[in-house]
Parts: sequence; C-alpha cells; structure tokens
Amino acid sequence: MRLGGRLRDRWKRTGRGARWSAAGAAVLIAGAGTVWGIADTEPGVRVLERRIAVMDGPEDDRRVSLDVSFYTPENAGKVPAIMLAHGFGGSKRETAGEARALAADGYAVLTWSARGFGESTGEIALNSPDYEVKDARQLVDWLASRPEVRLDGPGDPRLGMAGPSYGGAISLLTAAYDRRIDAIAPRITWHALDEALFPDASGEGPANGVYKELWAGIFFASGAGGTACGRFLPSLCEMFQDVAETGRPTGEAIATLRRSSPAAVADRIDVPTLLVQGQSDSLFPLPHADANARAVARNGAPVSVVWYRGGHDGGPEETERVRGLVGDFFDAHLKGAPADLPGFTVTRSGGLDSSTGDVVVEEATAPGYPGLASAPRALALTGREQTVHRPAGGVPAGISALPGIGSLGGGLDLGALGGGGLTDPPGQSATFDTAPLDRPVRLTGAATVRLRVGGGDDVPLFAKLYDVGPDGRATPARRLAAPFRAADGGEATVTLPAMDHRFDRGHRLRLVVSTTDMGFATPPEAASFEVRAVSPLTVPTVPALSAASAPLPAWVWALPLAALAVAAGLLVRRRAPADSGDGDVPLEITGLTKAYANGHLAVADLSFRVEKGQVLGLLGPNGAGKTTTLRMLMGLIHPDAGEIRIFGRRVTPGAPVLARLGSFVEGPGFLPHLSGRDNLDLYWRATGRPRAEAHMDEALEIAALGPALDRAVRTYSQGMRQRLAIAQAMLGLPDLLVLDEPTNGLDPPQIREMREVLVRYAEAGRTVIVSSHLLAEVEQTCTHAVVMAGGRRVTAGPVAEIVGTGRRLEDAFLELIGEGS
Repeated sequence: MRLGGRLRDRWKRTGRGARWSAAGAAVLIAGAGTVWGIADTEPGVRVLERRIAVMDGPEDDRRVSLDVSFYTPENAGKVPAIMLAHGFGGSKRETAGEARALAADGYAVLTWSARGFGESTGEIALNSPDYEVKDARQLVDWLASRPEVRLDGPGDPRLGMAGPSYGGAISLLTAAYDRRIDAIAPRITWHALDEALFPDASGEGPANGVYKELWAGIFFASGAGGTACGRFLPSLCEMFQDVAETGRPTGEAIATLRRSSPAAVADRIDVPTLLVQGQSDSLFPLPHADANARAVARNGAPVSVVWYRGGHDGGPEETERVRGLVGDFFDAHLKGAPADLPGFTVTRSGGLDSSTGDVVVEEATAPGYPGLASAPRALALTGREQTVHRPAGGVPAGISALPGIGSLGGGLDLGALGGGGLTDPPGQSATFDTAPLDRPVRLTGAATVRLRVGGGDDVPLFAKLYDVGPDGRATPARRLAAPFRAADGGEATVTLPAMDHRFDRGHRLRLVVSTTDMGFATPPEAASFEVRAVSPLTVPTVPALSAASAPLPAWVWALPLAALAVAAGLLVRRRAPADSGDGDVPLEITGLTKAYANGHLAVADLSFRVEKGQVLGLLGPNGAGKTTTLRMLMGLIHPDAGEIRIFGRRVTPGAPVLARLGSFVEGPGFLPHLSGRDNLDLYWRATGRPRAEAHMDEALEIAALGPALDRAVRTYSQGMRQRLAIAQAMLGLPDLLVLDEPTNGLDPPQIREMREVLVRYAEAGRTVIVSSHLLAEVEQTCTHAVVMAGGRRVTAGPVAEIVGTGRRLEDAFLELIGEGS
C-alpha cells in the first residue's frame, strides 16, 4: 500500500489528530495541530532511544545533549530516512505517532526534541544557523552512520525532512545549509520571522511594520516557561524585552530574526518542496508559503503548495487528502514511486453533511501554483473620505484574529455584529463597499487597494475584508487584518490578507480600515485620521482551479436515471396535444376514490373545487388521505373511481396539463453531489423547455439559500433542502402549485417568509394548495380549506366561515373531525 493511503488509514483508525483550542494556543506552536496521526503501537517497527551529543554554538565551545528516537522497519534492509521536527514549545513526543506510521511504510525515521525543549539541553536560539541548524546537520551525520539507512554516497543518506511551524522552518533552513537533504515538506511555517512579527502590508518591510504583540507575547511566554528568560539565549531574551517595551523593532532584532529565516538563504533551497499552509493563521499567514514557493521555484526545484482550512488560529486539521499528498510526495522523491501531485491544492468548507453531521471538506486543484495575484479583477469602491478615531490607550480595540479562535467554529461569530461591536468598535473604522456583484467572484490570493491617510505621521492602521450579503449582514471573509503605516497625506498600496473565499452574486465586498486591533501594538495617544480609497479593489482569481468531488455512494448514480424518466414524462406533457374542457377552473375533483391492495380505503368519494387566486389548505389528521389525494392529483397513481381535472383537462399519468402544475410532495429528492443551483438547472433542462421560461431568478430568490446555493446538496440541513424543493416546484411559475408540508424543517422566521411567498404567489392570479399540520399557519396563509377525515371530505369553504366567530382554526378542526371538547 502507498504511504499516503497507509497514513490516511491510520488517521481514521486512531482518531487522535490533535486540535488547537483557545487554551492550547497558549503554548503557541507545539506542532500537535498538524501531526498526521498518532498510534500507540505499530507492528514491525523498532524504536531506539538515544541521547546524541552535538557541538554547541558558533565556536564549538560546548556540547548539547539532544533527546532522540529512531524508528526503523523490521527486516527491511537499507531504507530512505525522514527527519521529523516538532513545533515550538513541543518535543519529540508530538511526532511519535507520525514516526511509527512512516517506519511501518518503509522509512527510517529520526525524531528529536530541539535544544531547550523536552529532555534536550541547551538554550532556544530560534532556529539559528549557529545552533538549531547546526544540530540538525550533526543529526544527519548520525543518520549517515546507521546501517539501516540507504546512502546516496559516502556520508550522504537518502533523506527527507518535515515538520510544522518551528519544525517546518528548520526543514527549510537545513535544506539550505546541507546539500544532503533530498526533499522537504514544511507545514504552517515562516518565510521571514522578522516580517511575521512586524508585518507591513504596504510592502515597506519590518522596520516599518506593526508589532504583533499578542502572538509575540505568547511566543516568548511559551519558551520562557514562566520565568524571566527561561531557556532562551540571553541575547534573545533581551531582544524580546526591548521590543515589548517600545513596540518597534531595533535593527539588531530584525537582523537576528532574519538570520533565523528561510528568506535569508532562499537562493540555496533547491530540493523538491511541498508547502502546507493554513488559511486560519494570523501568525504565519499564506504569503509566507507564497514567498517560500517562489524562492524554491526560482532555484529550479519542483514545488507544490497546499492551503488547508486550519492553522495556528485553530480550526480543522489537515484532510485525509492533504495528509495523503504529503505521503505521496515522500514516496515520489525518496522512493521513486510514480506520483501525479497537483501544483496547488486548496481545501474549502462544504458545510455539514446532513446525513452524518460531519463537516464536508471540498478541494480544488490547479496544475501549477499561481501565486497570490493571478488573473486580477478590479472592483470599484464607493465611500467618501472618512474620519476615524483611535481611543486613548487603544482601548477598546477591534478584534480580527485571536490565537485559537479558528477552533471555536461557529461558537463565536465576531462577524455576526455586522462589522461593529467587538469586531470594529464604533467610530474606529472607515468602510468602503463595492457594488453588488453581477456574478460570483472566487477570491484566491491577496487583494490590493491604494489608500490615502491624513492626520498624522507613522499611523498604524489595519485593513480587512468583509462579505456583505443582500440583507446587509457583514461577515469577515477571513478573520485576518493587514497592518500598515502611512505618513500624513501619503498614499500606500495595501495588500490585504490572502485567502480563498467565494463572494456570491448580489453580495458586496467591504473594505474596512480600523485604527486598532487587539493582536497588534498601537500608540496610547488618542488621535483622529482621515482615510480615503483612491483606487479600485483588485481581486485575484485562479481560473485554473478545478473542484474535486468526494466519492459518492453507488445509489447516487441511480438518480440520474430517475431524472431521465422525469424528463421523458415532462417532454410528453409538453408535446402532447391539449384536450378540450373548461380552462377557467384550476382544480376540480369529483367522486375521487382510492383503495390499496390490503383493502384500506384511503380516499372515498372526495369532491371539491379550487378557484384562481385561492390558497387552499388541505387539512386532516394522519391517515386522512391527504397525501394519497395529492399523489393522484400529480398523476403518480391511478384513482379507482372519480376524476381530477386541472384547468378543465382530465389528469392521467403523463397528461400534458401537468406541465402547468408545480409540486413538492413526500420530501425533496436531489442529486447530493451537485449544488443547489445545479440541481435546479438540471431539473429544468430535463423538462426540455426554454431556459427563459424557468424564471430561475425568482425561484432562487424564493430559496434564499445565499452562498449555500453553490454548495453540494449533501451538506444541506433539512430546512435548506425544503426551501430548495419549494423553489424547484416554483420553476416556470406554474399556474397550480401543490405543496405537502412546505414548512417542515423551517425555523419561525423562515415559516413567516414562506407564508408571505405563498400569499404573493396566489395574488398574482395563480393557485396554491398546501397540505399542512400547522393549523395556525394555515389560518394565517390560506383563504380556503378542505378538511378530511377517514378519506372523506368533512367540510370545505373559506377559512373564515369554517372558523366562525371567536374560534381558532384548531378548535374548529378538532370539532369537525370529532375530537373537540
């Protein structure tokens, strides 16, 4: 079995992929959030525990003892090796399960606790070339001496490296300093540590950056271990203390952080590279992977990039497919196995699978990594120059991203406040909107805009992007802010946070520029500034991305056959010649009777008539014969006696007049792998009627599904399926609309909306028949009613007459069926 498949199987079997949480974020980047899988035992794997002494520092004046574990497959001969590094604040324990899985698949795997962590000695130097990188190179020497490891030459093992965050950076740096590394798979890591802690979205560099004080504080605290400096090098301890006091980087701090960054040696990283970066990551956001990818590509090495939905801020773990890509990557470059790895993969939320309750993760791929500014589209922004205020002390501060907030999912919806409250306190932000989109826009990359700022020099501001629905509700497109500084009266081209987000038709993109953000340092003085957008919003798209569908159960493929059968029936209805009769009466039922094979008399001598413009409620207890009546009305079953006429034409299976009827009976039936929009489109195309006759926009407005309309139907809740089914019934605006329990699964606001839709539909001269158990809704919605019991009509007429004076419909109904007081 290929490595990717084995790792996926173990992950599913153990179910112990570690997650980030708000509490867990306090230990910063322990790396557990990206471990592929953890297994307590693995058959056929041997583990050797060692302490390896390495020379410490640039002068080799001390020795450091590293705590190492070495995993090898039994009786496998010489095999390729992989070094697994852990995240900041962690130890080799975080990589144990991954190491066992790799060893079981034919790799010799070395894990170690980095200096200053776990049981290893030494001081934390932030992946310095003189310390951590030097340690890793000496571990490569040790691997080259092992008899289990395959060599490419004397002292040169066949070797890959991988790890998350702190461990991802050491993979990139070691590949730059040691030519013996053959392939690397860094995950959620940095390109330039100085730019990560002092980001500047205007492109002026970290000297002009805004201090990311919340992340930096957690970073330092997790390494200090509750003491003043903990296990940091004293020089690093002093550097962090100076920066924390001033909120600005010194030249020495920038140089130190840059030296511990792949950016410093980007021209040396020329091995096959797979970069996995998180979309929910305010510590090392997507541009860090972008910069690393561009550097590796410039050096002529193959590079693939994966954006997954989690990251340092929390959220989902890597999908099985992403973990499989990592396994396939090492198989290809260390074992020579065939592989067809996409150049770019992005995972997207597909909502919840209504049948399992699981989160559905969709993936899209492109043959090559396009970068953050592919196929841009310019969108004009409205909004005059606006004055914004910074409160004294910077409190209250706006909130964009917080460590761990991604793992809270829907439990804390900062965007629910519509761009106010916690997210952007009043008076602190300027907003600029695009016009409503005439077609959907999938933003994949980093949007840009040019801004003019007045009112003071060296002003730190924070730009972010919102998705504004037709109802005016604004939600963050991504909970990330782009910090920048601008001189008084100056302009800056601001690169907004990179993301993958779909903005639906009718939605607006909202640019928000705020004076405060809880994650960053801001000056304590109160101040006011003027902000103006002086350019359109440039939005990147990637047309080459194609979505990958998840495997579907076999029964799904039977549904298209049913759709073809429906299409055939509808075509017959459309093309068959119309019969004669009075076309003024939408529905007339006379003497309708139906008995089933078991002798049950479902409908007995039922007669009633419905006129144009009426909303008729078909009422009765369970077993009254309502559904059987509706099925005969639709031509699905034959009556034993009596007849049904729609607009004067007799109803039989496939009768042409049924083309004037829209119906929703006995629950919706959709192709689960298609989106709601595609299901409606497929249904209408099956009728063979021109698209212009579908009135698709009106039906989609009725559905009111928003962005969910373009998600797979398998992710829909019951209420969403119900609304889509009603929209399908209304396609073509049929003259007679028949709905069985249309409000089932809807919440109270949606029920009210449905009531208004049905009333408006009938007021246009059409006719609606509703079967429902919600008598209060029938009373408010229906003009007329037919009450059935035991298959027979009990009464029929206007609702007002059935109810009488001083009674509710429920009281009248119970009396009519013989259950009233």
